[in-house]
Amino acid sequence: MVSRVIPVEPFDLVIFGGTGDLARRKILPGLYRRFYDGQMPEGARIVGAARSEMDETEFRAFVKEAIREFVKKRFDEERVDAFLETLTYVAVDALGTDGWKDLAKIMRKDVVRAFYFSVGPGLFGEIAERLHKHKIADDQSRIVVEKPFGHNLETARALNRTLAEHFDETQIYRIDHYLGKETVQNLMAVRFANMLFEPLWNAQYVDHIQITVSETVGVGGRGGYYDKSGAMRDMVQNHLMQLLCLTAMEPPSRFEPDAVRDEKLKVIRALQPVEPADIVRGQYKSQKESYIDDVENPRSITESYIALKVEIANWRWNGTPFYLRTGKRMKERVSEIVVRFKEPPHSIFEEDTGQTANELTIRLQPNEGMDLTVTIKEPGPGGMRLIDVPLDMTFAEALGEEAADVPDAYERLIMDVIRGNQTLFMRGDEVEAAWAWTDPLIESWEAREDRPHSYEPGSTGPEEALILMHRDGRRWRELRT
Repeated sequence: MVSRVIPVEPFDLVIFGGTGDLARRKILPGLYRRFYDGQMPEGARIVGAARSEMDETEFRAFVKEAIREFVKKRFDEERVDAFLETLTYVAVDALGTDGWKDLAKIMRKDVVRAFYFSVGPGLFGEIAERLHKHKIADDQSRIVVEKPFGHNLETARALNRTLAEHFDETQIYRIDHYLGKETVQNLMAVRFANMLFEPLWNAQYVDHIQITVSETVGVGGRGGYYDKSGAMRDMVQNHLMQLLCLTAMEPPSRFEPDAVRDEKLKVIRALQPVEPADIVRGQYKSQKESYIDDVENPRSITESYIALKVEIANWRWNGTPFYLRTGKRMKERVSEIVVRFKEPPHSIFEEDTGQTANELTIRLQPNEGMDLTVTIKEPGPGGMRLIDVPLDMTFAEALGEEAADVPDAYERLIMDVIRGNQTLFMRGDEVEAAWAWTDPLIESWEAREDRPHSYEPGSTGPEEALILMHRDGRRWRELRT
């Protein structure tokens, strides 16, 4: 496979929170990889902005260590030093006046200006206001805002209003890194570039769809934040919702930002309210490790796991359930979409030959790829016996080693910001629609004071989640990497 690297225009990218954990782990190493591959043009410049009092030399040393830690395979001393030459640093107080005039002085004309808000949502409005007050941003500038984008519908609307006071919707890039994953984008290619699947992608042929995002880690150092959010706000309202939309949406008229996002919005607005019996919430708990110890709140009833049965009220999907699940401290780290097709309406074979159905699995992580399970005769002379075998397309195996080293989601999305392409970013009305569906579910279980079910760390979740599927005559796909 020959990879095409398309350079972008010269730019000034200011990273607010430039010394923070996200910048250290993802943003700055990702930009180095784009530099390494030749995608960053001459004249590109990256500006770290944070409260930390450090000079340019100290910031470059900080970035070099981040690259050494997170880009081991591509750490080349000469290229790293060349990349570091694109970096500068300004100490800025997001809530005060210090540093803003210094930042304004170094911004250049006639290049793309982008501002990455790698900070808490409480600072979004303050930074947006100061960017305009000091004439650092203009009507062509772009801002990137991280999740969480609001805590509920009310706060999401307030945040949208705050940003809209200073930036047009076409300038706002609400980032969800799941949408930058190679396999997520391949989902659209599989659906809309192959005649094989799209005619079957509906309730007539699909029995059900499962979307799973499971993590082996606990809440770690995020206990304080996580206990106020839970799996529903932290994962379902954004990551899983986006995967659901891309799986269920109608074909857009063109592969353009608003055409794609219009179709995603229609899916969210077609979501039916979820009955309490179709929601399972859980907390990991054992003698050695428990959620309540990790968040230091023995009375917590916040979920670290959630499973839901979701229905979409439209012609394409009426009667086909979508089962969503996500959780911490699970058996395996897996993100995948499973499309389970219906069994043939009539079998010409004897009952003891076995009855099977086709299944398309789209693996987001780890081992990005897809496999399609088809039914064949079991080899051998023992008569007609049917078995399922996968037609496997693991990217690294099918497309070569280069495919295994595809750009990280953050790399792709940041380059899309520089290009001005919003296709893989959420629009304001899309975020609000997601919260409008999510809020009543949360308010319902809070009003009932429902307690989450316990599950063993390293398991597949609470038993009640298995029952959620079993009562419909279905079962979750086994968690495996």
